[in-house]
Amino acid sequence: MLPALFVSHGAPTLPFDDVPARDFLRSLGDAFERPKAVLCVSAHWDTDVPVLTMAAANTTIHDFGGFPEALYRLRYDAPGAPALAERAAKLLGAAASDSTRGLDHGAWVPLMLMYPAADIPVLQLSVQSRSTPAHHMALGRALAPLREEGALILASGGYVHNLRQLDRHDMNAPEPTWSAAFGDWVHDALMERRDGDLANYRRLAPEAARAQPTEEHFMPLFVAYGAGGASTRLHKSTTFGSLRMDAYAFA
Repeated sequence: MLPALFVSHGAPTLPFDDVPARDFLRSLGDAFERPKAVLCVSAHWDTDVPVLTMAAANTTIHDFGGFPEALYRLRYDAPGAPALAERAAKLLGAAASDSTRGLDHGAWVPLMLMYPAADIPVLQLSVQSRSTPAHHMALGRALAPLREEGALILASGGYVHNLRQLDRHDMNAPEPTWSAAFGDWVHDALMERRDGDLANYRRLAPEAARAQPTEEHFMPLFVAYGAGGASTRLHKSTTFGSLRMDAYAFA
């Protein structure tokens, strides 16, 4: 059975950047059995209620600006997974659908590195950043049966994500102490499966508001956590100082 995964997708330029996180994601697709389909929970689709994509064929959304032209030429037009979307909707009990939305870069950046052939069907599930970690854990628990059916639940966000705090002049800048303090606390809570502490991380974790000034990049982690069991850290690195690129498997 496939684990549920959380990965940090970093900057949109990750496919071009010579950093450890890129190499890690390139190896991740071979670390587990090939999935029949991927349900991707991306930080870059934020809605009031859970929404699933239903397109039969995906398009590539370049949902960013000001980057090199080569980035806008990248495409990841993987097949859609409408049957899996219908199955996920039943498990969730109530979910809206979108038959036209393609894959945003929170989905296609890690998928392009993991499965470059773009031949595995993919659908997306939105996050609800105005809701709670507990809400997203519950989404994950509801979707957990998909793992037994050959689907990979891939949550894509940012382990520490404060764009105003980045050292944009040095991709390999050292990590500041506030980022490390937050990351270490979250790691311990994940490994010890401290559901209550994670649900209240905003109050309990050191530097939480600084590490996650807005919560859309953190909510995917809780979906993967809820969809799996025992926690394993697969990767730890930073780019631009405080952009943590950690990844976890929940088996």
